[in-house]
Order: sequence, then structure tokens, then C-alpha cells
Amino acid sequence: MRTLSRIAAVGVMAALTVAVAACSNNEAPSTQAASSSAVAPAAPSAPATTPDDGVTTQADVFGPACSQLPQGDAPGSLSDMGAQPVATAASSNPLLTTLTKAVGAVPGLADTLNAQQGVTVFAPADPAFEAVQQQLGDTAFNALLADPNKLGALLQYHVVGTRYDAESLVAAGRTTQLAGGTLKIGGTPTAPTITDGKGETATVLCGNIPTKNATVFVIDKVLMPAS
Repeated sequence: MRTLSRIAAVGVMAALTVAVAACSNNEAPSTQAASSSAVAPAAPSAPATTPDDGVTTQADVFGPACSQLPQGDAPGSLSDMGAQPVATAASSNPLLTTLTKAVGAVPGLADTLNAQQGVTVFAPADPAFEAVQQQLGDTAFNALLADPNKLGALLQYHVVGTRYDAESLVAAGRTTQLAGGTLKIGGTPTAPTITDGKGETATVLCGNIPTKNATVFVIDKVLMPAS
């Protein structure tokens, strides 16, 4: 009798074991599915940011020489320059009369600059060219102005193939010029500095000037490549 009871108990335990195993097998996919569904949703991605395109407005312009620009819609004013491509815009700026003559002395350069899409131009003010003339002497300076190859290369050393505003320019730290070579950028967005290949550093007299295809920084030195 005890033997029969023991056998019956064993049978009941076996049946319970099978039932529990079956339940476990049936529940496993649900648990796995639940886990998968919990993990499946990806974390929200950060909002896409638009790269800084270097385009500025009149409100962004800064520098001690900006007050010397004509006001309103007069030729050479910010409103006038903003609607024109860079070489044309610079031609009416009273701070850039020597630069305008130099660009005009290189056949096709004005058209090339006007056709660029999104560039940065470091534009030496008139006193910067006067300093170079004093440094080189009249004969050498006039020879430079009369040589379109050398003059064109020098002027294009002042043009960057990327359009920067002051903030993104300082963040870049270094620029590559259309003529080859690089410039080192330092300072702050409100007072950038530009160091040329000779190690000479220019400061910004009026920066973030908007034109149709470029952002212009009027500077106090003519930038010289390393060689």
C-alpha cells in the first residue's frame, strides 16, 4: 500500500514538472518578445543642425572703421554692398580704393571673384597698401602692380574658398587660400586676428560685411604668403 502511494506521488510530481516546463516554454517567447519590444525603439536622435554658412547681415558688422562707410543706400554702404557680388561691392567701398585698382589690374580677376559661390575675402584697407609701398619702395611696388601674375597670386591669397563669419572663422583656426597657402586665425569673434605666411598678424578694421557671394573683412595689413 505504501509502495502504491509512493508511486502515485512520484507520478503526480512528474506531471507537475512537465506542466511547469510546458508553461515555461510557452511563456519564454512572450518574455523575449516583451524584452525585444522594450529595446526596439531607438533613442531619439538629436535635432539636425544646419552648418554655419558664413552669411552675415548688417546687424553682424563690427569694427572701428565701419563708421567710415557711407550710410543708407549710398554707394559703398552696407545696403549697397550686400546686393552685389564681392568685387563689384568692394569697388564702391571708400576704404578699399587701392584694392579695387589692384584687382582691376589683373585681367579677369574681378569676374572670377564675382563668380565664386560662398567665399571669405580679407580686404586690405588703403593704408595697408601704403605700408607695403613704403616697405618695398616705389619702384618695386609699381613693378608688383604691373605684374598681373604676381599681383593676382597675392590678391587671391586674401580669398578663402569657404564662406565664414567671424565666429566660424575663429572656430576654424586656419584657412586655406585660393592661391594656395594658409592663414592662421586667432583672437575672438569680436576681434579676430589673421597671421600670414610671413608670421605678420593683421587685425580686423570692419568685419562680417555681407555681399551677395562673400563675407568681407577689411584688415589693416596686406597678407603675404610664405614664399
